[in-house]
Amino acid sequence: MDLTSDAGNVDYPEGYLSGRANMDVLRGEMRLNEPMGKHTSWRTGGMARRYYIPADLDDLSHFLQRLPADEPVYMIGLGSNLLVRDGGVSGTVIALHARLNELELMYRDQAGGTIFVGAGVACAKVARFAALHQLTGIEFLAGIPGTVGGALAMNAGCYGSETWDFVEQVKVIDRAGMIRLRKPVAYEVGYRSVQRTAESFTGVKEEWFVGGSFRLKNGDEMISRQTIKQFLTLRVTTQPLDKPNAGSVFRNPPGDYAARLIESCGLKGAIVGGAMVSLKHANFIINTGCASASDIETLIIRVQENVARETGIHLKQEVRIIGEAREGGRLS
Repeated sequence: MDLTSDAGNVDYPEGYLSGRANMDVLRGEMRLNEPMGKHTSWRTGGMARRYYIPADLDDLSHFLQRLPADEPVYMIGLGSNLLVRDGGVSGTVIALHARLNELELMYRDQAGGTIFVGAGVACAKVARFAALHQLTGIEFLAGIPGTVGGALAMNAGCYGSETWDFVEQVKVIDRAGMIRLRKPVAYEVGYRSVQRTAESFTGVKEEWFVGGSFRLKNGDEMISRQTIKQFLTLRVTTQPLDKPNAGSVFRNPPGDYAARLIESCGLKGAIVGGAMVSLKHANFIINTGCASASDIETLIIRVQENVARETGIHLKQEVRIIGEAREGGRLS
């Protein structure tokens, strides 16, 4: 298998394609009516009608092949950038955290090395792994409270670096369970945005990241570990980690910061039900202990409306919202 092709996408060789073997029995775990508050960092939200934990990539491929073509599918990692509405999710949620957990040094040369990471690996673990192997560049991942799958999907970043700055190749899976390797040229990557280029995805409606290869430069383990420690210290001192939250709620607009705009509009401490704009960092909305998903979503909308009215800037959500509103909830 050629991992250095310049093609936008590469099919696995015949016989290597995961999930195409004779597998009559699914090996993962299916849960029905699973409370999603257990699986999101906001610690609230409705139930998933079906919640599947695949045993591995082969099992995931086999599971997707069995699903009806019209079944809504949602892939999640640690649920750290996700709000599930109180009415729940009528489709199938697939949990990848700690399941697609490959993490290996693929090769190394005089300039650096390439590591492969499965979509279910926590970002912080990747930063530590790279440091251990004296590779530098992705120390910033220690400050992202999610998995590599989510980081790839949204081009997650902090402290001046972004995930796709280091992507050499990604591994993806589609609704039919087909697995492919794709090069960065297959995507249009921007700030907190990863869009497929039309010419690379003819006939492919849905596809998810299941892993990625990252090219890194040679570094010093002790320096990398010190950098990681500094990032973690900064995170603890500037973010409300003592309360359930989903990280930054809004993207920073060009040339400005969402937190500054929110604070300038006097919205720090704004409350809807059990949801509150953090007093520590205005781009965080915390669950004070009893927030419903509708409380949080209503507060998101109010912040957007107030900032737009006061500044003329519409803040775009960074968090993902799925599911249906509960009848009689705060939203109408």
